[in-house]
Amino acid sequence: MSDLPGENVRKYRRAKGWSQKGLAHRSDLSLATVRRLEQGLHIRMENLGAVARALGVDTSVLMAAGPPEPVSHDDTNRLNLRDLRIALTPAISLVSPAAPSGDEPSIAHLRRMTRDNSMLYFGGSYQSIAADLPGLVRAANSAVSYWDSGDEQSAALVARSEALQLAGRYLTQIRQYDLAHGAIRQAITDAQAAGNTLTAASGVGGMCWLLMRTGRFNEAEDIAVVTMDLVEPKIRGATPDEYATWGGLAMEAAAAAARNNRPDEAKELRKAAGTAGKAVGTTHKNLLRHWSRFGPVTVAIKELEDAMIIGDARSVVRKSAEEEALQPKTWERLGGPSSNDGNRYYLDLARAYVRTGDTTRAMDELARLSDESPEWFKHQSNAAITFEEIVKKRRTLTVQMRLVGAHLGVMA
Repeated sequence: MSDLPGENVRKYRRAKGWSQKGLAHRSDLSLATVRRLEQGLHIRMENLGAVARALGVDTSVLMAAGPPEPVSHDDTNRLNLRDLRIALTPAISLVSPAAPSGDEPSIAHLRRMTRDNSMLYFGGSYQSIAADLPGLVRAANSAVSYWDSGDEQSAALVARSEALQLAGRYLTQIRQYDLAHGAIRQAITDAQAAGNTLTAASGVGGMCWLLMRTGRFNEAEDIAVVTMDLVEPKIRGATPDEYATWGGLAMEAAAAAARNNRPDEAKELRKAAGTAGKAVGTTHKNLLRHWSRFGPVTVAIKELEDAMIIGDARSVVRKSAEEEALQPKTWERLGGPSSNDGNRYYLDLARAYVRTGDTTRAMDELARLSDESPEWFKHQSNAAITFEEIVKKRRTLTVQMRLVGAHLGVMA
């Protein structure tokens, strides 16, 4: 494989005997976009996916790691995440640390701390959770070190797994992927050591999301499907949490397959998620899982992502108006999605609006998300992309647009 995605695109295009114009026509992109893609400029995942579909290859085939960009010497996240980095990656020496002394840790209190911080995370309060996470991780580490065997140690391992999964979700959201990977990997290891398969499977769900965020679609789909086999609910007697865990993994696998130009596999996996959603009936809530909420509404929202991934914006707009599970009144009856899933749905809708020429409604959605979930919003690259597309279609910018652009960091 060549060094850069652009070179891979050029190689496969030439193997087909197509010109750049021919590839642009077959992938429904502009000639300028194909040229920039082959030059390695502004490579967006959706454009790479469109080219992969035209060429008849997995998106991952076109992806390769080029040389890394220099890291900015004044990267503020080095300081902002210092305490959390110390808690997650403590210094190691040849002398084992002394066992913690003092009062016996309270596992119930530790899990309450994780649950409270999960509420902050799913509510978009990133500043608060950033301040609390180092102490939470240190408390979890102390609990695991306090007991060396027995049920207490197993309970401590599960509690630490839940805390580390939360840390991994937060770090993935703010694009600190290497640190997130270490947290989630340890979370899965802890849950397995405690014999808690559902908690471990929840960690796998978080790992899938991280892998997709870093373009590792094949791996994300593979580990989700393998884990689904391990936690598949029994026909009778399965709990909502078991269905939610299995169905959540199906959603992650489907999302990876759809992004990797594997629509048939994505369709089958979406069916599996739908089966789990029907079995749950109404939204199942568990703040300590990667899928804080799972049910028919969540499945419908995630299914709509597939249409946006393949560039079918018209279907997104149409289905958002017609499908029962996507209507707020239905959410009142069945239970709505998590704030994160709901926000991503409305961001997809904004992208669909701008692609179908309705910049006013697209801007309305962006402005609302900026007001209601400001911390979540500013970390969304798709929000910045959508805003830039709106700006290109507008002659003048309103005060509201300038405020949103400044919040996203794309406008001074």
